[in-house]
Amino acid sequence: MQHSTLTLILISIITFALNAQRNVILIIADDLGTDYCGFYENHKDTVAMPNIRMLLSSGIRFKNAWSNPLCSPTRAGALTGRYSFRTGVGDAVGGAGSAVLDTSELTIPKLLNKFAPNGIAKAHIGKWHLHLDKPTTNYIFPNKMGYDHFEGNFTGVLADYYNWTKVTNGVANKITNYATTETVDNAITWIKSQRNKPFFIWLAFNAPHTPYHLPPSTLHSDTTLSGTANDIAANPKSYFKASLEALDHETGRLFDTLKSLQKWDSTDFIFIGDNGDDPNVAQNSGSAKGSIYQEGVNVPFIISGPSVVNPNRSSDALVNTHDLFATILELFGFSNWQTEIPFNKQVDSKSIFPILRNEVIDIRPWIFTEVFKNPTVGGDGKAMRNKNYKLLDFDNGTQKFFNLTADPIENNNLLARILSTDEYSNYNYLCNEMTILLGDNRFCSIPSNTNEEKTSKFFLVHPNPFNSFITINPLHGNEVFYIYNSIGNLIFNGNKIANYNFSTLNKGIYFLKIIGEKTEIIKLVKE
Repeated sequence: MQHSTLTLILISIITFALNAQRNVILIIADDLGTDYCGFYENHKDTVAMPNIRMLLSSGIRFKNAWSNPLCSPTRAGALTGRYSFRTGVGDAVGGAGSAVLDTSELTIPKLLNKFAPNGIAKAHIGKWHLHLDKPTTNYIFPNKMGYDHFEGNFTGVLADYYNWTKVTNGVANKITNYATTETVDNAITWIKSQRNKPFFIWLAFNAPHTPYHLPPSTLHSDTTLSGTANDIAANPKSYFKASLEALDHETGRLFDTLKSLQKWDSTDFIFIGDNGDDPNVAQNSGSAKGSIYQEGVNVPFIISGPSVVNPNRSSDALVNTHDLFATILELFGFSNWQTEIPFNKQVDSKSIFPILRNEVIDIRPWIFTEVFKNPTVGGDGKAMRNKNYKLLDFDNGTQKFFNLTADPIENNNLLARILSTDEYSNYNYLCNEMTILLGDNRFCSIPSNTNEEKTSKFFLVHPNPFNSFITINPLHGNEVFYIYNSIGNLIFNGNKIANYNFSTLNKGIYFLKIIGEKTEIIKLVKE
């Protein structure tokens, strides 16, 4: 055995011994953005979540955390640490054409077992939604992904919170217990069965995802809800809030069990939403779940427990749910996990552990997210942000660019006017980083002399922004005009541009090239 390999093994053994009693519980709320969480600045309504709030005093609240816009990609990314364009999971799993997670992917539980064979118990309790439920032989896939124990619903949506199919290690059974309660019951039973063995639980609630079936009256405080289909349809927000309140109540029951078993002080907790709220209950004016706008990807994200130094703090660090992969491995003491990653399996996860230890304030200069479907739809695209700015690049060729510090709800698209020097510098930085990440040079749509192009040296173009017709002067009569969209496709060419009606042209950024006695390129904005 080579000396370096022996050293790594010894380090791993020593580190594992130091963390032998460490437990980690990842709690995922399904379809929960930050706008119902009273502990986030952008909340517009609140839900009573005293147990989740309890994590704040012993943890860190991350204000700039991103997920994917949909649940399956977020789960695949957290489990593998890899972006969707690498795993192929860019849409919610289900139905023809949807990609599923390859069972050969390296996952958190697979690596935990590699570092500490049979030393850490590993369970996934609750929603899976990474593979199709047919054929039923797929039911064993969670175990093939490294879990010792899987117990939960396989598909993304429960048709009925009181009548649903639960799979336990490959075997399906009908359940009539309220799903949120059943999930916590299963987690408690499994934890008790582990005795003193350290454990990792991926606890994936279905709540507060649709359908908003009324929880048992003991789990929420709204006594006005009848639970009828008509009432749910008329008041979805009230049922959403009841569902979330029930989730918090049952989470408190799990916490009480850990305290009674004297495991509370040795357990790190991670609480996240997997994407933004469903459009039926979203409170903000913009987009919601499924969108690369903030309302689709900015999620609650708390890490709490004994690993947090100087707790009860908030962090502005840019983090995403993919970072849970490296973070959870390092919470168990396995800081050398990179040595197990094959050279052809790029992992994008960055460990948040140094922030937990109060050693650094940032782990990455940008975060990235994306959504893509088969066949593609209008909202498909990719987004990247740094501390202040965010670039959205849609697969239909349009782009938007926002200053999130000044415009957190993304109302003011900066590409609709001349960019300042600082704005252009940040645009150029983000589009170049996306180019490097994805190996695609389409992202930098604005040439380096953008300001000069819009200002124009020789020609006056008006109106700009335009809606239908544009006028150009002064002209000599021999000019030929070319209009290109933001990805370089030719939209128009000819010498009678003033007579052409552009009203059907998609909104966005275009470039007008004029060739004549004077040649110039001018940036146009179509409203």
